[in-house]
Amino acid sequence: MRLGFALPQLGPAAGPDALVAVAQRAEALGYDDLWVLDRVLWPIAPRAPYPAMPDGHLPDGYKRVLDPFETLTFVAAHTSRIGLGTSVLNAPYYNPVLLARQLTSIDVLSKGRLRVGFGTGWSPDEYEAVGVPINERGKRANELVQALKAIWTTDPVSFEGQYFRIAKSHIALKPVQKPHPPVYFAAYTPATMRRVARIADGWMPAGIPVEGMRQMFASIRQMAAEAGRDPGAVTMIVRANVMFAGKPLAADRGIFTGTPEQIQADIVATRKLGAAGLLFDVQFSPGIATTNAYIDKLEQLLTLAQA
Repeated sequence: MRLGFALPQLGPAAGPDALVAVAQRAEALGYDDLWVLDRVLWPIAPRAPYPAMPDGHLPDGYKRVLDPFETLTFVAAHTSRIGLGTSVLNAPYYNPVLLARQLTSIDVLSKGRLRVGFGTGWSPDEYEAVGVPINERGKRANELVQALKAIWTTDPVSFEGQYFRIAKSHIALKPVQKPHPPVYFAAYTPATMRRVARIADGWMPAGIPVEGMRQMFASIRQMAAEAGRDPGAVTMIVRANVMFAGKPLAADRGIFTGTPEQIQADIVATRKLGAAGLLFDVQFSPGIATTNAYIDKLEQLLTLAQA
């Protein structure tokens, strides 16, 4: 199981020194991947609750967020081996031609280390800000990935869809990875799970209990088989939003929350599920505001995962 760590991309610690220190320490320790997220706004009066928090509030860390593409490019220049991933980009926000240029450039400059995770977002405020109707997000996400794959695998390329059109053209910059970097999708509903089964290399769940992941992953693989794909080719990378607590939490605690022993139990259970990867994100865990705090948790979580 590959182990990954979310870069200090947001909040008070986010900056060049923290990025270099955490990225290089993760690489030296043997982590497999580093990850970034995608956030556009911190609305004062949000029109929808934030689904990752029980009370629906947006964490203050989201008030200060570095751009995901620039962050990965910067970190690529300061590392040599470790994978570089997005968990996740909100796919409908982007034009596929410009997105392909950004992602392909990262894959080329990093010598083939890119991993691409997509989602469809949840914030009406962000969709309004980027000029995309939120009720079209599923169709746009599907079409964007189709266009991306066309750009990555053909030259000249042409594409004709409902939302995007590419006149027959040479787009000669292609990824180092063939046929293209791996593409993953976050998915929590039957419709989005079918998207994973049809067009993605893997599933990126977050916040789902172990038994729920087991059942949903089995359903995705069954859908893949029904779509004519090899179900074993669809992998799972679990996002662990880690929240450390000073004392044991009750049995109804969220996954990857609690004492180190409780979090370690979740790591073991995730490995037993057959997950291909596990991504630790400590950016919202209490007391994570400095580079040293990130590195302490980076080292602690690796110890828990290897025990």
